[in-house]
Amino acid sequence: MNIAPAVPADLFLHAPTGAAISALLYPHGEVVLHDLKTGRIAAIWNCFSGRAVGDDSLNEPEFSAFGHDEAVLGPYEKTGADGRRFKSISAVLRDGNGTAIGLLCINLDVSMIDHAVKLLSAFAGAEQPRPQALFSSDWREEINATLHGWLKARGLALAALKRADRVALVAALDERGLFQTRNAVDHLASLIGASRASIYNYLAAVRGEASG
Repeated sequence: MNIAPAVPADLFLHAPTGAAISALLYPHGEVVLHDLKTGRIAAIWNCFSGRAVGDDSLNEPEFSAFGHDEAVLGPYEKTGADGRRFKSISAVLRDGNGTAIGLLCINLDVSMIDHAVKLLSAFAGAEQPRPQALFSSDWREEINATLHGWLKARGLALAALKRADRVALVAALDERGLFQTRNAVDHLASLIGASRASIYNYLAAVRGEASG
């Protein structure tokens, strides 16, 4: 931690906050305390931007004239010299008269999140359609896919299905001929948390309505 020796007392009061945030976000968070009166960096923690205490803050001149209703700026994006992406936020610091005297800026390195997203997408994404020859006889996969596609299309949660929903689901599966396989009833019963008898009752209701 580096703090300028001449930091005003009312601005120095925010130094423990900066140190605490930096400790929590280490090593991915840089915290910078800007002195709006001098236009320079008054303190900096976990510095990875190459800046130092006493450097020009490079803030716009009007930053010293914040309105009284302005307290937080951001979150906003910044780009590091090495191309890393940062998610940043700034808190406007005021003295006892409500005059803006400083900025406490937090720069969070989110490049590691970007890398993680790319890695997970590479592993999770399917580059080619599934081979039909491998799945043409996989009735379990067909039931699974039909069940969850049916739920998604209707915005329903499996745990919240009412009897009428379950009957409609069974009707959709039966329409696709998925109960012609011997163990299909057992499989569906285990998926939706119902008994075999309940599935047969739903089937009877569906087929009774169809025949009627």
